[in-house]
Amino acid sequence: MTGSLPTMENSHLDEILIKDLSIRAIIGINPDERIRKQEILVNAVLFADTRPAAASDNIDDAVNYRTITKQLIAHTKAGEPMLVERLAQELAEICLANTRVKAVTISVEKPGALRHAASVGIRITRSRVE
Repeated sequence: MTGSLPTMENSHLDEILIKDLSIRAIIGINPDERIRKQEILVNAVLFADTRPAAASDNIDDAVNYRTITKQLIAHTKAGEPMLVERLAQELAEICLANTRVKAVTISVEKPGALRHAASVGIRITRSRVE
């Protein structure tokens, strides 16, 4: 998944990709979805300037995507939203809590939720309000 974000004036944004993060959790509006965990696929594109980390080769200058991924997993497992729209918004907010992340594109999909479809989901893009 590649995000599409206009270039911000006087800034450089690279894309950090988190692809096909598979999490089993409660989500959905149907009664059986409220009691049975199902697979949720999360993809994220984190827009950030990675040049400081590239120059220093120091994790302190980087977006720690391992930490963000752990937060996304923990939040998804702990919550029980009805809608993928809600979960996507909450996951975007988690990503934007990292001050190095200037914008994020998140997709949340439910494989097998629709008959004859590989998955159904939503993709949103949110940016930091400066």
